[in-house]
Amino acid sequence: MRGRAASGVAVQEARQGADSGAHGSAHEGGCTCGDCPHGARAGHRRAVAEFLLKRDEFAAGQGLPAAVAHSASASRQWVSEELTQSADLVAERGRAEGLAWLARLWRRTAGAVWALVVLLLLVQSLTAIGAGWTSARTAGLLAALLMAGALTAASWFHRARGGALAPLIGEDNRLSTSRAVAVGWVLFVAYAVLVLVGRLAAASDHAERDALISGFELARAAGVVTVLAVVCAIAVLVRRVVGLRVLGQRLQKVRADRPRAADLLTDDAGRGTFADIQYVVISTVALLFAAVRLARRPDQLPDLPWGLAVVVLVSAATYLAGKYAEGGRPVILSVVRAREAGDLDGPIRTGDDIEIRGAGFVPPGAQGADRLSRMVVRIGPVNVHVPLVPVTGGFSNPTDAVLTVPVPADVEPGRVDVQVVTVAGVETNRYAIDVTD
Repeated sequence: MRGRAASGVAVQEARQGADSGAHGSAHEGGCTCGDCPHGARAGHRRAVAEFLLKRDEFAAGQGLPAAVAHSASASRQWVSEELTQSADLVAERGRAEGLAWLARLWRRTAGAVWALVVLLLLVQSLTAIGAGWTSARTAGLLAALLMAGALTAASWFHRARGGALAPLIGEDNRLSTSRAVAVGWVLFVAYAVLVLVGRLAAASDHAERDALISGFELARAAGVVTVLAVVCAIAVLVRRVVGLRVLGQRLQKVRADRPRAADLLTDDAGRGTFADIQYVVISTVALLFAAVRLARRPDQLPDLPWGLAVVVLVSAATYLAGKYAEGGRPVILSVVRAREAGDLDGPIRTGDDIEIRGAGFVPPGAQGADRLSRMVVRIGPVNVHVPLVPVTGGFSNPTDAVLTVPVPADVEPGRVDVQVVTVAGVETNRYAIDVTD
C-alpha cells in the first residue's frame, strides 16, 4: 500500500512538471484558441502526428520523468494518463473535422447529382446521332432535371448532416448499406415513373396514351416492384434488428467520427464483409440491367426478369442473415495472476496485476486510444481503468482477448467478482477470484 501511495505522489509530481513545461506551447494545438490558420482538418492531423510520436517515444522507453522512472507501476500509470489526455485531444479534433466535413459535403453531393445530369445529356446526345432526338429522350432529361432539383433542395435543407446523404447515415454516424441499396432502387423507380409521366403528357395520340398507361401494369413490372418492396423492408428491418441487439447487449456499437464511403462494404472496424459486399454488388448489377431495359423500352416500367429478381432477393436474405449473425456479448473465460520474468508463483494479492482472458473486449471501431482508455474492469466494488501500454505501432494492453489491470488496495481480501465494461457500455459475465493479504 505504501508503494502504491508513493507511486501516486510521484505521478502527481511528474504531471505538475509536465504541465508547467507544456504551458508555454498551449496555443500550438490549433483550433481551440482560434489561432489555427488551416482549420479543423490541419488541427486534427497535427494532433494525430503528435499523439503517434508520443506513443512511439513511450514505447521505446523515452520521455519518462525521473520521478516515476524508478517504479514500473508508477511509470505505467503516468504513461497511460499522458496518452489518454493526448488521445482525448485527437478525438476532439476528429469530431470537429467530422462536423466541418459534413457541412461541406452537401455541396459535393449536389455537384455530383448535376454531374450525372450532364453525363446523361452527353450520352443522349451521342446516341441521338443518326437515330434523331425523340420524345423519350426529352422525357428522360426532364425527369433527371426534376430529380436533380429535388435532391439539391434536400441537400440544402440537410446541409449540416451531409446533404443528400443524410438519410443514408445511421445512428452510429456511418453510411448504412441497407439504406443505400433501398434509396438506389427508390430513386430509380421514381425516375422511371417520371419518364413515363413525361411521355404521357407529351403524347397526342389516343393509342399511344393507352400504350403508355398499360406500361404501368403490375404484370410487366412485377419483378421491379417486388425487389423495391423487399429492399425497403430490409432497410427498416435491419434498423430494428440492430437497435434491439444493441439494447439487449448482444451487439456492440461505437459511434464513428464521420461517415465514409467504405462503410457500405465494411464492418465497423473497417474490414470488408461478405454480406455487405455481395448485397451492394448484386443490387448494382440489377440496377444497371433495369436502367438498360428502361432505355430500350421507355414506354413501360422496366420488366426485371424473375431470375434476376430472385438473385436480388437471395442477396437481400443473405445480408439480413449476416446482420443477425454478427456481434455477440463479450465474455471472461479466465482470470490469472500476471507473472513477470523472475517472479515467484503465488496467489493474487492487492497490488498485483491480473490478466483477464476472454473475447470481445474491444468492440469493432473502438481501436482508438481515446476509446480504449475508457475501458473499465470492476473488481468487487472498485472500478479500475485499464491502463494503456504502448508498443511501436499500437498498444499491447488492452486487446480484444486479454486485459491486464492492477488489483487496487481498496479491494478487500476474500472472494470478489471481476467484470469488464467495454467502451460500448456492455458488461461481461462475472468471474469470481480469491484475493489474499
